[in-house]
Amino acid sequence: MHDIEPYYRWRDYYVASEDKLSPFYGREYSELQYTDKIYNYYIHPQWDFFGSPTMYIKLLFVDYEDGYAIMEFIGEWNDCITNDIMFLKRDIADVLIEQGIYKFILICDNVLNFHGSDDCYYEEWWDDIKEQGGWVGLVNTFDHVSQEMKRTRLQYYVNFGIQFNDVDWHNKLPEMVFQEVSNRLSLGQRYLE
Repeated sequence: MHDIEPYYRWRDYYVASEDKLSPFYGREYSELQYTDKIYNYYIHPQWDFFGSPTMYIKLLFVDYEDGYAIMEFIGEWNDCITNDIMFLKRDIADVLIEQGIYKFILICDNVLNFHGSDDCYYEEWWDDIKEQGGWVGLVNTFDHVSQEMKRTRLQYYVNFGIQFNDVDWHNKLPEMVFQEVSNRLSLGQRYLE
C-alpha cells in the first residue's frame, strides 16, 4: 500500500494544503518519511488523516464557483467500529458545505472494504445538500463494497453502483469528471426528494 500515491496530476489546478478554505489548509508533507499506517501497512505520506484509523483521504479538487469537490480514498471504510462517516461528515463535508460545496464525488478505487452501521450521517448529509440540488456520488466502488452499502441502505442518500463503476477519471480534467458523473446521475440515478 505504501506505493499507492494519491492522484497528483491535478496539482496544477488545485492543492488542498494551499487553499485557505480547505480542511487541510497548511498541512505539510514528507516525501521520504512514511509514518501513517492502515493496520500494519504503511501508506504514502501524501494521504491525509481525517480521523479514521482505517481510511485516508486526498481532497483532489474543489470548484467553489460550480460548488463541487472531488476526493480520493484509500483503505477500509468502517462505520461499524471506527464511525468513519462521522469524521468524513463533520470534519470534511460540513467544512466544504459551509463554503458552498453541495456536490461531492468520492473516488473509491482504493476502498478495499466497507463495514456499515446505520445511515444516519448519510441521511444528514443528504438533508444538508438536497435543497441546493446537491448530491454525493461514489465512483468505482468494488462490487462487494457496493453490496454492503446497499445492505446498510445508503442508496437512499448517496449514489453508487454499476452506473458509476467504470468512470475512467485518471485521464480527464476535474471539470470533465464532474460533468461525466453529473450526466450519469441525470440519466437514471434516482434521488430521494
